[in-house]
Amino acid sequence: MKRFTTAIFIIVLAAATIGAVWPQSGPPAYEERDFLTQIRRLTVEGRRAGEGYWSPDGKRMVFQSEREADNPFYQIYVLDLATGDTKRISPGFGKTTCAFFRPGSDEILFASTHADPQSRKLQADEFAMRASGGQRRYAWDFDPEMDIYAYSEKTGALKRLTTARGYDAEGAYSPDGAWIVFTSTRDAYNRALTDAEQKLLQKDAGHFGEIYIMRADGSSQRRLTHTPGYDGGPFFTHDGARIVWRRFDSDGRAADIYTMKTDGSDVKRITDFGSVSWAPYEHPSGQYIIFASSKLGHDNFELFIVDTEGTKEPVRVTYSPGFDGLPVPSPDGKRLAWTSSRSGAGAGQIFVGEWNHEKALEALRNAPARRGTKK
Repeated sequence: MKRFTTAIFIIVLAAATIGAVWPQSGPPAYEERDFLTQIRRLTVEGRRAGEGYWSPDGKRMVFQSEREADNPFYQIYVLDLATGDTKRISPGFGKTTCAFFRPGSDEILFASTHADPQSRKLQADEFAMRASGGQRRYAWDFDPEMDIYAYSEKTGALKRLTTARGYDAEGAYSPDGAWIVFTSTRDAYNRALTDAEQKLLQKDAGHFGEIYIMRADGSSQRRLTHTPGYDGGPFFTHDGARIVWRRFDSDGRAADIYTMKTDGSDVKRITDFGSVSWAPYEHPSGQYIIFASSKLGHDNFELFIVDTEGTKEPVRVTYSPGFDGLPVPSPDGKRLAWTSSRSGAGAGQIFVGEWNHEKALEALRNAPARRGTKK
């Protein structure tokens, strides 16, 4: 998932390797109900759903879900939050991920492999494996046939925005709709790799993930990050001045939250959390970032908040066993959508709750100063 990227497989493996558990010296100062109330489940259909992103007016949501009878992989859907009507906007075949509404436009971007001639065969192979009783551990495979497309809600037309060999996904528009920030592994395919790099590509293709930026029409593509380790899940901040993302260290065992200017300069490390911290998204107020972390163990991802300068220790938000991740505040900052396994079905679905912004600010004011040193 983008983000799930975008990347649950890497996250779970890394967290399991770290085995990080956050020591608790007493009862928490805050509870989930301090931050989130009127929690309800938005998605119920299909094997799993996740990565719900709000439309600019807060009335709709675009998300990915495994629910097609003839396709075992994610497809992209738009949900009308008032009526509950849901429409698929992706082709229906291939794999998809990471959708996002373009502000001031009828376009929605998402990544897809439907142009891959092998896409339908891969679907059939997956179904055959499941029918035989096989059970594949859920993994994000960084399919090199994944590219980013823009879908027009008015015409239904799809425009391909990336064509480079490699995984292009995890895209998000800038607040003015003029730019897209995204993740790509193209550096593993556009040059000759050393023997060590070839082995690494086979073991962990995500290692080659870097942050790129391009105009909304797909032009002016350029690379922003050049640090070993998986850089991914990027979003613009509320004012479009910076990009927030998560960076795995070079051995893929831990990840932290970073921000930078849109030209790749002024990189700031926001967390030193000793765990897998990922899926960061800035609150519309611009005062803090909401993210997910394995701080309490790889089998219990929770949501946390941290101030945008990273001066304080993160504050825990959710208190539910299992997975809570991929948080996205509504455009007015009054609600929060996220992916959770709290329904008890095991796989994630999308939930939404009323968000207490004032309580979040209070908690951050009371948080201790951040340990560690910025890098």
